[in-house]
Amino acid sequence: LAGCGKDKQSTDEFVTINVSKDYPEKELILQDIMNVEYIALETTDEFITHGNVMDIGEKFIIVKNNTNDGNIFIFDRKTGKAIRKINRLGQGVEEYPGIAGITLDEENNELFVTHTGKISVYDLDGNFKRSLKRGDELYFFHLYNFNQTSLITNNYWVTDKPAFTIISKQDGTTKQIQIPFKEKISMAVNYSDKAKDIYYNVIPDNYNPIIPYFDCWVLVEQSSDTVYKYQSDHKMIPIIARTPSVQSMNPEVFLFLGILTNRYYFMETVKKEYNFETHEGFPTTDLLYDKQEKAIFEYIVYNNDYSEKRAVNMKSLPVDDKIASWQSIEASQLIEDYEKGKLKGRLKEIAASLDEESNPVIMLIKHKKQTNP
Repeated sequence: LAGCGKDKQSTDEFVTINVSKDYPEKELILQDIMNVEYIALETTDEFITHGNVMDIGEKFIIVKNNTNDGNIFIFDRKTGKAIRKINRLGQGVEEYPGIAGITLDEENNELFVTHTGKISVYDLDGNFKRSLKRGDELYFFHLYNFNQTSLITNNYWVTDKPAFTIISKQDGTTKQIQIPFKEKISMAVNYSDKAKDIYYNVIPDNYNPIIPYFDCWVLVEQSSDTVYKYQSDHKMIPIIARTPSVQSMNPEVFLFLGILTNRYYFMETVKKEYNFETHEGFPTTDLLYDKQEKAIFEYIVYNNDYSEKRAVNMKSLPVDDKIASWQSIEASQLIEDYEKGKLKGRLKEIAASLDEESNPVIMLIKHKKQTNP
């Protein structure tokens, strides 16, 4: 199979994962496989945030709150210094009624703010530039820079349309990506009470269908038994197959991907079950494929910046080909761990300067190598 990158041959193998099988356990240290960076977001009267990172570039970190207050915070990427706050919340043509996501395009000095109905484009000073209206078949949720002129997005709400789309940054025209599968499978578990006229559904909250993987994109369609790499030249290459077929299972067990490195594929199985009385469900199993050992494991990854065994979430919140994931750590938790002597290194230094009112500290999990796998 051809790999990512022009004129480069892949060392990847086509991997088959049995989602019903039990596997041996494996422990890893995060710092052995990834670079870790901590950024303390500056706290001022105007810059108080929940630390929900939307995107990260070479110069800036884009953050919003978990509430629908419309605030977009821009911090310095290296120092965490507060730079600018933007708020265009409203119902006007140049405003957004809420924020589903924000994609940063530093090269073009633009922010793509996704919300119901369209994408609103602003410059980094908050000035409105244009709107990219969606078609009825699209709901913009996971949105990333595909290249200088295009975005890539996923749409898993609509069941009769292709899940992945390339969108022009200028006029919103689209190119759909076809992932083959027999029948569309919804991830939602539904609940209805006709007597009370209640109907709602829940979906897993850990599904990232688009994962940057060096100079490719990995696409995960829950209805397909195959995971694909999607290249910049629009070629699609299968890299992972799951068994048994998701089409044959009831309830279905999905295979989701997390952080992907040169050596490891971090994954998880998610069973489509939910108890509406206890509000618990979607049981998961963390899996790891080791390309060097050519073996599958259940895994735990520990953060070596703690003196005790502190597990790390390897379920990717992807940024780009350099930053595999990020996590937000509350200041109060860091202060408590610092006072109990549980921190080491740079994290300990940062915690020593925090108080209870400080903004969260952002942990970046970065690739050690920037070479193609």
